[in-house]
Amino acid sequence: MQIPQHTSGEFDPRRAPPHDRQRRVLLGAGATGLLAAATPAVRAQLTIEITGAGANQTPIAVAAFRGEDRTAQALTPIIAADLQRSGLFRMIDAREVSPAPAQPSDVRWPEFVRRGADALAIGSVDPLPDGRLEVRFRLMDVARQAQLTGFSYTVSASQLRLTAHRIADVIYERLTGDVGVFSTKITYVERQANRFELKIADADGANPQTVLASTEPIISPKWSPEGTRLAYVSFERRKPIIYVQSLTSGSRSVVANFRGSNSAPAWSPDGSRLAVVLTRDGPSQIYLIDADGSNSQRLTRSGAIDTEPAFTPDGRSLLFTSDRGGSPQIYRMPVSGGEGERLTFEGGYNVSPRVSPDGRSFTFIQRSSGRFNVAIQDFSSRQVQVLTDTALDESPSFAPNGRMILHATEIKGRGVLAAVSTDGRVRQRLSAGSSDVREPAWGPLLKAQ
Repeated sequence: MQIPQHTSGEFDPRRAPPHDRQRRVLLGAGATGLLAAATPAVRAQLTIEITGAGANQTPIAVAAFRGEDRTAQALTPIIAADLQRSGLFRMIDAREVSPAPAQPSDVRWPEFVRRGADALAIGSVDPLPDGRLEVRFRLMDVARQAQLTGFSYTVSASQLRLTAHRIADVIYERLTGDVGVFSTKITYVERQANRFELKIADADGANPQTVLASTEPIISPKWSPEGTRLAYVSFERRKPIIYVQSLTSGSRSVVANFRGSNSAPAWSPDGSRLAVVLTRDGPSQIYLIDADGSNSQRLTRSGAIDTEPAFTPDGRSLLFTSDRGGSPQIYRMPVSGGEGERLTFEGGYNVSPRVSPDGRSFTFIQRSSGRFNVAIQDFSSRQVQVLTDTALDESPSFAPNGRMILHATEIKGRGVLAAVSTDGRVRQRLSAGSSDVREPAWGPLLKAQ
């Protein structure tokens, strides 16, 4: 593979793995096309392949919601697909149950006992006079013939997909004890030929929208903690510059355009500041800036390359990648400043740290035997587990409940997105036709509208 020009201010690409080299693309010629606000994507949405399953799967049936056949979007296929791709549920086919139960009195319990279901989701969709829809949902315990939980939602037709994801979240939380993340968003960069598109989509890859389109590279998108802004690096001015863009208004602003390279933005947990990597004073070093680009403060002062910062959930520390010890490894330092503590010792190449939402572990990319894989390390025990068996993984990102890790990988020379559970049992692959898809980040939990 030809090694492109070094443009990011990070590790020397002659020593970087192929997946890092690809991030250091040559700055090409040509006009830049920008879209000011999120627009519907013209290309196919991501499609999911699932392999593996959790150690213990709960058998659950999702009966067709009464009335959903008269709406533009059926809810039950989305709910069932969400639960299935988590790897924690075994779906019991309820399509032959007719009529499908819409309320507890409709349920023929022996039928679902015979099919082996432990839980049953039922519901209905009814039109209201104002044009909106009332969605009723209940989760039933089949053995006890009792209701576990239930909700009613009043929504527009355009909100049916989101409502289905939220119902799946309720089911997931009630049966596992963990927060569901099916109603969250992801972001990624899709490339076709010389066109780069920064996109957001539902967590299942559906409903993609383009936030920014350009003939120059876009890298390192990061969600703000409240989920309404994206920070990213764009090369549209022929150098890496950090922008922050509102997903509600489409407005955006430059927050780091110093001399040299501006790269690797990371939000503080309160959304008020960004950690960024600058080369304005020499090699790549980590700085803090306010979210509007003001008040820059240098944090690291090594003679090495310090890059890829990531805040801990309490906002007190930063993890980052540095080659100050002779090879790229992961370090931790206080946000207030001070010496970095080395955290990784297995292998000669460990990069791209991201801290779990509960602050107990971090994920990263580890090189072993020429392969670059997603790994996870516990802070207290320092035990490391490699989670993937592909060859060129990059850009790991935790789901907001900490149960899955989204990342990019390469299959037959093409970038695709993938996800793996933190125990390595469940794996997903999200592909987008012939496009090259990279730079993923999983968005935060959003407040209900």
